[in-house]
Amino acid sequence: MDSHNQTVETPRPSLSVLDACAIIVGVVVGVGIFRTPSIVAANVPNEATFLLAWVLGGLVSLAGALCYAELATTYPHAGGDYHYLSRAFGKDMAFLFAWARLVVIQSGSIALLSFVFGDYATQILPLGGPWSPAIYAALAVCVLTTLNVMGVKQGSRTQNLLVSIKILGLTVMFIVGVVFGAPPPQPSAAASSPPAFGLAMILVLLTYGGWNEAAYISSEVREGRRNMARALLWSIGAITTIYVLINLTYLRGLGLATMARSDVVAADLMRQTLGTPGAIFISALVSVAALGSTNATIFTGARTSYALGKDFSLLRFLGRWHSAANTPANALLMQGIIVLLLIALGTWARRGFETMVDYTAPVFWFFFLLTGLSLFVLRTQDPTPRPFTVPLYPLTPLLFCAFCVFMLHSSLAYTGIGALVGVSALLLGGPVLLVARRRNLRNSWKLGSNE
Repeated sequence: MDSHNQTVETPRPSLSVLDACAIIVGVVVGVGIFRTPSIVAANVPNEATFLLAWVLGGLVSLAGALCYAELATTYPHAGGDYHYLSRAFGKDMAFLFAWARLVVIQSGSIALLSFVFGDYATQILPLGGPWSPAIYAALAVCVLTTLNVMGVKQGSRTQNLLVSIKILGLTVMFIVGVVFGAPPPQPSAAASSPPAFGLAMILVLLTYGGWNEAAYISSEVREGRRNMARALLWSIGAITTIYVLINLTYLRGLGLATMARSDVVAADLMRQTLGTPGAIFISALVSVAALGSTNATIFTGARTSYALGKDFSLLRFLGRWHSAANTPANALLMQGIIVLLLIALGTWARRGFETMVDYTAPVFWFFFLLTGLSLFVLRTQDPTPRPFTVPLYPLTPLLFCAFCVFMLHSSLAYTGIGALVGVSALLLGGPVLLVARRRNLRNSWKLGSNE
């Protein structure tokens, strides 16, 4: 049977605005809010600057979300950034981005989040001595990948449940901190080292990272041209509110100086107010938060690999959509295998979380910058009316791109050997691209010969 006569399975719109918001909030409001506030506190001179950093992070994220809202509503596609880069800079750059997502960005992020889940779950119930975090991490990846392979409904329902539990837990922590938290005895310097607001903003923006994942489900959201913008704006507003309230709770319960000296600020807050049961509670909360972020990242990550397989015959197996479950099953399974390999790498290096941060950051911000620039290119190449346009164009996207440059520079300046490994993994995509291009050209020649 001629391949042109076969029915091509494509994503069906089946997600509501609530589902999309749950995915965005699930990715963003993850483990960062339990790790980064103490480092931010150590690099600001006072409480006002500390809170300003979190508000500024929300504004920068909003600028990026507005850019993505225009791209996602004008070009709804399961490939997200891959599709925008393909239209703006050609398929070669899009291929390298998809390759980076497959082997570096998304897979590394999933491994990072699963390591955090493993670390905190081990505090509640150790499984296997020093290997317990890795065992938990691998189990989480296997179970959540299986749920998403089973069907989009299973994946989105799991996400909604995990996000609901997480928001409930954060609300309880906020109430406990405000009502029972004792104010700090006296104001004091936040840190002995000179403040570094730039470093503080790096951590803040990393904590806000992930809202762009909604672009990958733009073709699966009902009435996506209207609802994608709503989902992005509502989600960023909710995330900013959550972060400011939680950091106010930290300030009230611990004070800036105590926060700056803490490695586990949320656990210290709950231990001070509720004792050991409070510390156990926060460990369970962080575990749920990590699971929610891991599930959302698994859900969206395979969509780019699906788009890659549709465009390059060398990776055709990734571009098959499972019609019964309405999922890119092959892409999900391949993604899961790569993540398990990275978990093994992080376990071998004995710096699981830190290794994955170093591994992903430079590559992530490089392509984030290119996606921001693609908005300018597509406005010029395709000046058709848009369902949603970025307010204050070109100021808003210029601001977003400027922060991307800042983050790219910072990620190279503050990361270690893991950054070199991640960049090397990206460069390996060059030879793969050459082979894929030759395969595509050969297939095109055969198709032309048969016509």
